[in-house]
Amino acid sequence: MSAMRCTIVPPHLLQRVVERTADPRTRARAIRTLTLDASNRAERELVPAQRSGNGRRDEPRRVVKDAGRREELPGTTVRGEGDGPTGDAAADEAYDWLGVTFRFLEDVYDHNSIDNDGMEMVSTVHYGVAYDNAFWNGEQMVYGDGDGRLFLSFTGPLDVTAHELAHGVTQHTADLAYYGQSGALNESVSDVVGAMVKQFHLGQSAEEADWLIGEGLFGPDVRGVALRSMKEPGTAYDDPELGKDPQPGHMDDYVRTHRDNGGVHINSGIPNKAFHLLAVGLGGRSWERAGQIWYDTLTSGLIYPDTDFSGFAAATAKLAGARYGEASTEQQAVRAAWAGVGLSA
Repeated sequence: MSAMRCTIVPPHLLQRVVERTADPRTRARAIRTLTLDASNRAERELVPAQRSGNGRRDEPRRVVKDAGRREELPGTTVRGEGDGPTGDAAADEAYDWLGVTFRFLEDVYDHNSIDNDGMEMVSTVHYGVAYDNAFWNGEQMVYGDGDGRLFLSFTGPLDVTAHELAHGVTQHTADLAYYGQSGALNESVSDVVGAMVKQFHLGQSAEEADWLIGEGLFGPDVRGVALRSMKEPGTAYDDPELGKDPQPGHMDDYVRTHRDNGGVHINSGIPNKAFHLLAVGLGGRSWERAGQIWYDTLTSGLIYPDTDFSGFAAATAKLAGARYGEASTEQQAVRAAWAGVGLSA
């Protein structure tokens, strides 16, 4: 089991800020964020992930810590399970979103906490000064406050928390390697879970949902609506400093690059679009049939660390048939969704 260190804001976006911004403070903050991300990523790769569950529980075990704007983890505990609000918006949002994500996993898929064994859910807020990211480090959630100009507080959007915690779920199940197509699948699974948790919390159907990831993160002057769009990959932002959203939504536009671990945050747009097509094609709530097929796939034992898009697509079709029947509406919809992004299932 690998110790993944996965950030919600991809490095290529921050690198564009470094290259394009005319504001020296914004540039310095982007460089500092990139430096911290690279350092923490290297550190996590040297330390194997630990299983910390101690038995299934009906309720979460949440702990929120405050880094005090230092770059040290885990920080000082400010709220534990069952404690009342602190009055600090970041700490209380982190606590609430841990609970919503726990409830979703437990109630929808009978998946108990992150590791399916009652793992304590830890979040650290106020990490660093104007740190422009949030991440899962293999053991816990970490949130920056944002610089207040390009990025706002990372505890705000529910789907940021759900996305990052889903990296932990993947770590404890399929353990998809964080490079190339397997890494893009890793990122996509987190976007899928982030979108489903948000829709679950809002009571939305697949048709009603906006399918945006990270809506509310951008400052008011940024020309963009979110970090990513699962419905229309490549359309989430187009800003003078951030650049244009580079995500493809079809294999014809697959991006071959050595940056961003082989484009894990870029090419994830392709399986993201496939899931959107499936959820909307089946109708109703995304976490029911479409999400069930994806969860079955992630936990099936058919997915290996180096599974690519084709392998994942084939597994989803196989497991749709196993759950709903060969040639069922669901299996046919899975195949049509992958065909819609240029892949055969």
